[in-house]
Amino acid sequence: MRIAIVEDEAEQREQLRSYIQQYAAEIDQTFEVITFSNGVDLLKDYTPQYDIILLDIEMPGLNGMEAAECLRSMDSDVVLMFVTNMAQYAINGYAVGALDFVLKPVNYYTFTVRFARAIQRARQRKNGQILLTLPDCVRRLDTQQIYYVEVQNRMLHYHTELGEFVLRGTMQSAEKELSRYHFVRCNHWYLVNLSHVAEVRRDMVVVAGTELEISRRNRTAFLTALTEYVGGNG
Repeated sequence: MRIAIVEDEAEQREQLRSYIQQYAAEIDQTFEVITFSNGVDLLKDYTPQYDIILLDIEMPGLNGMEAAECLRSMDSDVVLMFVTNMAQYAINGYAVGALDFVLKPVNYYTFTVRFARAIQRARQRKNGQILLTLPDCVRRLDTQQIYYVEVQNRMLHYHTELGEFVLRGTMQSAEKELSRYHFVRCNHWYLVNLSHVAEVRRDMVVVAGTELEISRRNRTAFLTALTEYVGGNG
């Protein structure tokens, strides 16, 4: 797992790094920890490579909340934790999908409870892989590559980054296989990867540039699942 610490105070950075290393030893895990002294350096040439980012809110220049807003435009899956002196700032973190916050001065026990939760969420958000039995071959596919699954005449159409794959199957079987990776039905015919949802417009959801109808029957469950996913609770 790759962890980023964004903190302008060197002493605080090292404390958080030492807490992570101590906790890693206790649970017999290995974490790669990268530190930044400001949000600008984190965002420069940013690519989605981190599982968890610890963000100080009160930093000069680009503060943690502003950095988080920029992050979310580039990475919807990374788990965000805020580190702050003032709890009222952290409440605003839910608007950018922050999972949690830790108050300064940071207590080791409190930190590990929050950090363990972040680890669990990051593991849940890691991609899975499935096998598609196509007419001419069996293809391995990362779930993150799938935009949505459509059912037509007992055939499943997997709309993906690599194109469309068609195979015989039922929506129930696809839903059972993919629900753990945050795929939710928006109606009877479509199973949507929440990580690719760009916009919701009244009774339509935009997925990879395609508008799909949200049925009245599925609306509440779909919007609840999307809200929880974006908010880090999915």
